[in-house]
Amino acid sequence: LLTLQRNVRTWIMLRTWEWFKLYGRVKPMLRAGKITEEMEKLNEQIKALEQNLQKEEGNRKDLEDQVKKLSDEKTALFGTLEQEKAKLVESEERYNKLSAAKADLERQLNELSERIAEMEDRQGDMDRKRKKDESEINELKRKNNELEMSLRRAETEKQAREQNIRSLQDEMANQDESLAKTNKEKKHQEEMNRKLMEDLQAEEDKVNYLNKLKSKLEQQLDDVRSFEWKKQFERDKRARQDLEKAKRKVEGELKVSMENVDEINKQKHDIEQNLKKKEADLMMTSSKLEEEAALVSKLQKQIKELETRIVELEEDLEQERQSRSKSDRNRSELQRELDELGERLEEQGGATAAQIELNKKREAEMAKLKRDLEEMNMNNEMQIASLRKKHNDAIAELSDQLEQLQKMKAKSDKDRAQLLRDVEEAHSSADSECRAKQEFEKQAKLVEMQYSELQAKSDEQVRLINDLTSLKSRLTNENGDMTRQIEDLENQVGSNTNKKFECEWIFDPEEICSNSERQTLAAQVKNLEHENDNLRVHGDEEAEVDVERTANYAASLEKKQKFFDRIVEEWKKKTDDLSAELDAAQRDNRNLATELFKSKTAQDELLEQIESLRRENKSLAMEIKDLTDQLTEGGRSVHELQKMVRRLEAEKEELQKALDDAEAALEAEEAKVLRAQVEVSQVRAEIEKRLQEKEEEFENTRRNHQRAMESMQATLEVEIKAKNEALRIKKKLEQDINELEIALDHANKANADAQKNIKRYQEQIRELQLQIEDEQRQKEDLVEQLQGIQKRAAILQAEKDELANQAEAAERARRSAEQDAIELREQVNDLTNQVTVINNTRRKLEGELQAVHIDLDDVQNQLKTTDEMLKSASADAARLAEELRQEQEHSLHVDRMRRALEVQIKEMQVRLDEAEAAALRGGKKIIAKLEERIRSMEQELDMEQRRGSDMEKEIKKGDRRIKELEFQCEEDRKNSDRLTELCDKLQVKIKIYKRQMEEAEEVAAVNMGKYRQLMTQVDDANERADIAENSLAKLRTKNRASTMGPLGLSASASFIRVASASEFISNNQQQQQQ
Repeated sequence: LLTLQRNVRTWIMLRTWEWFKLYGRVKPMLRAGKITEEMEKLNEQIKALEQNLQKEEGNRKDLEDQVKKLSDEKTALFGTLEQEKAKLVESEERYNKLSAAKADLERQLNELSERIAEMEDRQGDMDRKRKKDESEINELKRKNNELEMSLRRAETEKQAREQNIRSLQDEMANQDESLAKTNKEKKHQEEMNRKLMEDLQAEEDKVNYLNKLKSKLEQQLDDVRSFEWKKQFERDKRARQDLEKAKRKVEGELKVSMENVDEINKQKHDIEQNLKKKEADLMMTSSKLEEEAALVSKLQKQIKELETRIVELEEDLEQERQSRSKSDRNRSELQRELDELGERLEEQGGATAAQIELNKKREAEMAKLKRDLEEMNMNNEMQIASLRKKHNDAIAELSDQLEQLQKMKAKSDKDRAQLLRDVEEAHSSADSECRAKQEFEKQAKLVEMQYSELQAKSDEQVRLINDLTSLKSRLTNENGDMTRQIEDLENQVGSNTNKKFECEWIFDPEEICSNSERQTLAAQVKNLEHENDNLRVHGDEEAEVDVERTANYAASLEKKQKFFDRIVEEWKKKTDDLSAELDAAQRDNRNLATELFKSKTAQDELLEQIESLRRENKSLAMEIKDLTDQLTEGGRSVHELQKMVRRLEAEKEELQKALDDAEAALEAEEAKVLRAQVEVSQVRAEIEKRLQEKEEEFENTRRNHQRAMESMQATLEVEIKAKNEALRIKKKLEQDINELEIALDHANKANADAQKNIKRYQEQIRELQLQIEDEQRQKEDLVEQLQGIQKRAAILQAEKDELANQAEAAERARRSAEQDAIELREQVNDLTNQVTVINNTRRKLEGELQAVHIDLDDVQNQLKTTDEMLKSASADAARLAEELRQEQEHSLHVDRMRRALEVQIKEMQVRLDEAEAAALRGGKKIIAKLEERIRSMEQELDMEQRRGSDMEKEIKKGDRRIKELEFQCEEDRKNSDRLTELCDKLQVKIKIYKRQMEEAEEVAAVNMGKYRQLMTQVDDANERADIAENSLAKLRTKNRASTMGPLGLSASASFIRVASASEFISNNQQQQQQ
């Protein structure tokens, strides 16, 4: 073949060469001398050739017959080959279709396995979420029950507040009545003040008249130098003393009235402050009610949103069920089509015996492929069955979850209805409270109007009191001037008496001469003395009437003051109760707010979970739709495979023409296949390395995830330990609370003892009052005796000349009485100093009580911020505060009694001044008794101080315990905040790890896709190599058979083979490039 090809190539090259043409033309010319010989040789050759031609013709005819036979055989073989080619093309197309279907099924199986794994993961997540949802549902139920309890408590508190509002309204009505009474009393007091002004004016007129009389008497005394002027002087002195006493009483009464007015103003200011506080509390309660109504509306909206989401979930589940049924139907149809294709393959596999002989290998391969397909189908069926089972389990679980959600929905509907009823009741109560608030505001406005009127009247009274004080100061100044004038007159009288005695010694005859004038002057003096006595008696009577009237007015003012004190104490108690109730309501509202916030957070988490479930359901629905689309695409791919079979048959015919002359190309293809196998092995090694690296990365991520889980478990264990510690602290707090309750019981007992002592003190004070009344009666008797004595002294003053010695003795007695009076005054001053000491101690006690009160208020404010576990302690502290207030009230009552005693002591001092000469011994006894009583009162005050110190110590102990409890509560809160922060950090880390896992899974999926593509390319290359090897074997057998043919046929076949080989190589290169 090579020599022939070489010769043909050289002949083709030399055929068109000009020199070769010239050589061909010149060559016969070189043999011209030997023409005859050559002709002979040619003739011989011609004869031999003719003989050969004849032989060749015979041979040719034989060969022609053989060629005809061979051509017929060839045509028959070509027909059989074409049939076999068609069958081979069909089988190859089926094989390619089956391999493509196998690849698609493998891809689908891998995708399904991945989806199954994802579904399993999601199913695990769903199980965990379902368990979490169940736990959250239980927590929500518990919270719902707690909310119901809190709503019931709020209803009870609302009823209690309504009752308090009613009681406040009643108290406001009582206060209005009391204000009306105070207005009446104020009017009466104004009238009394007017009367006092009139009385003061009358007293001023009397003083002016007395001054005029005094001037007249001074003139008469200058004219009359008798001894009777002394009697008139003493009478004037006594009248002046009586006037000073009346003046002192009036000043004391004015001071008492001023103090009463100040106390009334203070009470008024306290009432205004209490009203303002109550208005602020009402505003707070109204704002809290509005906030609660807003929260209820928000909860209603959230319930409606949950209902709509539940409906959407039900629709999604129905869509998933429908898609699942469609996927089952499509899968059954595909299974039927696959069975039909298998039957067709079996029918076409046993068509002819010749095809069976030629295609034994292919049948074996087809059997292998069938077995593989059956195995794949079995595996697919197993996987599909497992998927069905998992899907059915998931659907059953979802149905269970739907049932649970429906139950929860029914419960939520019931709860919503209950909440709506509660909201309606709350709205009605809020409306009633608003109406009550409006009425209360109206009453408050009326009270403010009345208060403004009272304020104006009180300002008028203050102005009148200021005028009275100015008058009093002016009268005191005038009195001082009068006393100075009287002293001057006494001095003048003394000088006149001396001069009179001198004149009597000198002018005795003149005195004898003027006896008649002296008698007339004595008669005039007696008349003047009689008039002076009448005036003095009249002034005394008027002063006594004024004193009685002022005493009655002071008693009425004291009664009113006591009544106002009781009203103020009642209002204080009520305000304290209202403040305690408001604090409790605020605590309850805070607890409700925290519970609502917790329920909101739980509801948000549920909504997030529902949304995640919805997204998962949608993703599952999309996957089911993808599966159904893939199944429909599988049905479409069968038709496409049929079209591919037809197209491949046409390509096979073209390839069959090219395979006849493709030996050289097959060698190159074998080399390329070897290179490709080497490259594929390298790619496989690289892919295996990458897969190992990815597996190592997956293992590292799993280990990290395991470590994170272990850290989570450790944190959970720490949380459990913290909870146990919190329970232990809670028990400890309960023990402390029990101890506080025991301490409060002791304090209550001590308070009961103090109340008993106070009652005993009140009884003693009553006894003192009775004794004071007896002493007042004795005083009145003494006053009557003094009046009788004064009358007797007036009678005895006429006989003064005879009783001069007795007068001197009386003067000595008076001096001694004055010394005794001075001693008594010193004793009284000592008593007043003791009283001031007692007042200072009382003020100290009041300061300490105020400090205790402030400490108790601080304790109450601290107890308000503590948890519900300290409610009992706060209530006990409130009780202690009330008891301390009661003790303060008792102390105030004792102070009032002390003030009354001080006033009475002052009155006694005045009376002692009046009864200096007559009641010295009785006064000493009374003072001794009073000193003993004061000592006993001081001892009792010391006992009360000790008890107060003990109470302060117990209160400080309670404060320390409360501070310790608050510190423990703050530590618990800090621990809980730390745990929440750790949980948030761990959740963030888990999300990061999940994101990394998802990214790694995506990268692995991309790498697996590339690996599958390379595997499919390698399989295609292997199949093409097998086809090429088979075609080479066939061509070799054909070439061996065709070597016996003629040269022209071999040459043409060689040319055809070269062309077909070049075409085959170019086609393979194009496929590889593709």
